[in-house]
Amino acid sequence: MSERKKIVFATGNAGKMKEIREILADLDAEILSMKEMGIDISVEENGTTFEENALIKAKAVAEACGEIVLADDSGLEIDYLNKEPGIYSARYMGEDTPYSVKNAKLVELLEGVPEEERTARFVCAIAAVFPDGEVRTSHGEIEGRIGYGEKGKNGFGYDPIFYVPEFGRTTAELDDEEKNRISHRGKALRRMKEELKKKI
Repeated sequence: MSERKKIVFATGNAGKMKEIREILADLDAEILSMKEMGIDISVEENGTTFEENALIKAKAVAEACGEIVLADDSGLEIDYLNKEPGIYSARYMGEDTPYSVKNAKLVELLEGVPEEERTARFVCAIAAVFPDGEVRTSHGEIEGRIGYGEKGKNGFGYDPIFYVPEFGRTTAELDDEEKNRISHRGKALRRMKEELKKKI
C-alpha cells in the first residue's frame, strides 16, 4: 500500500481551506494547508496578474516541501472602478483592515451608481507545481454586481457585497454547496482537479 499523496494548498485562510477540501474531497490525496505542513514562509506576490501571483506562491511553497502544491490568487474586479481592487484585493486599504471596512468603502465609492453599472466579478487563478517540475494553471470567474451594503454571514472577504442576480442573493447568503458550484474558486478548482487526477 503506497502512502497517500499529499497536496499542499498555499494558504492560511481557514474559510478557503474548507471550500478546497469540500471540492477536492473525492481525490485520493491528503489535502493540507501550509500551516499543517509546518511551512511558515512569507512570499512577495509581485506579479501583475492573478496567474503570476498564484505561480509565485506555489513555486515558493513547493521548494519548501517537495510535495504537489496548489496556490490560488483571487480578487474582486469592479468595472466602474477600472477593475479595482483586482490583484490588490487582499491588500486593498491595507492587509490588516477588516473586510467590513473595505466593503463599506467600496459601497461608498459606488454611491449613486445605477444598477447596470455596478457590474463586477470574482476572479480566481490556481497554479499547481508538481514534484517533477511540471506546472499547470486554471482559471474561474463569476459575474455579479456590487450590492448596497453587506448581506449574509456565510462567506468571507467581499462575499457580503457581491450580489449574484441569478440567485437574488449575495455570495455570503448562499449555502456552501450553492457557493462551491458557482464560485470562481469552485470553477477553477474543478478544472484543476482534472489535471490532478492525471498525476495522482
